[in-house]
Amino acid sequence: MITTKLNTKQIHITVPAGKRLISKAVVSLEQIKEALKNNTIVIIAGSTNGYVGEELLLAIDQIENFSRNTFHRGVTIGPGRKINANGAYFNTDIVIEKGKWIKEKTMFDLGEELGKGDIIVKGANAIDAERKVAGVQIRTPNLGPSGPMMQAAIGKRTEVIIPVGLEKRIFGSITEAASKVNDPHTDGMRMLPLTGTIVTELEAIEILTGASAELVAGGGIYGAEGGCWLAITGTEEQLYTVTELINSIIDEPAFGIE
Repeated sequence: MITTKLNTKQIHITVPAGKRLISKAVVSLEQIKEALKNNTIVIIAGSTNGYVGEELLLAIDQIENFSRNTFHRGVTIGPGRKINANGAYFNTDIVIEKGKWIKEKTMFDLGEELGKGDIIVKGANAIDAERKVAGVQIRTPNLGPSGPMMQAAIGKRTEVIIPVGLEKRIFGSITEAASKVNDPHTDGMRMLPLTGTIVTELEAIEILTGASAELVAGGGIYGAEGGCWLAITGTEEQLYTVTELINSIIDEPAFGIE
């Protein structure tokens, strides 16, 4: 019996590089490719989703003047920082119908139209990677774009893909955290537990290379804040592919907001 020799390689991925890695994995998914031909894809505005939108619009040669730096709604920023709430793609979504970017539509226009075969890409603010559950912070009583998203996901069985970086990992259960912050006696934002096809850096490595990855350490300084150390296990060929992939994204610049 011939056994394949597996080796393990450790790599560090910054938060921006992780966003780029995740976006490349999402765009490579077979259901995304199929939906581009025959169905609708909705990418809801968000920082990680900006990378997904960029990769997908590049793939279909419709990038035009798209800027991921303004592709957001609610964001968490550092103390004293400000963002431009009037950017070109602020409060918008990317809607692609059978391979064509329909610029005038958002998630709010599509809650009742979407169904099986269609895909919604939604970022998250928290991830329980072990239980495969994400959490979305909610600022408004009408749930924002998460309202029509859930209408499509639950009511019509539209697939939800959740690109989310490991820097958003939490301890314990998302549902228990949601129960606490949604309590009538709690102040601040609410939380929506969300399930679907979750893609963190761990899933991204497997999707793109076939190797397996696990989180072994995190953090750093001087640009490495929030980054993660991954132990990646695979064949010699897979680890070579991992090295080439990481080298292609390792210098991804810090996220900029216009």
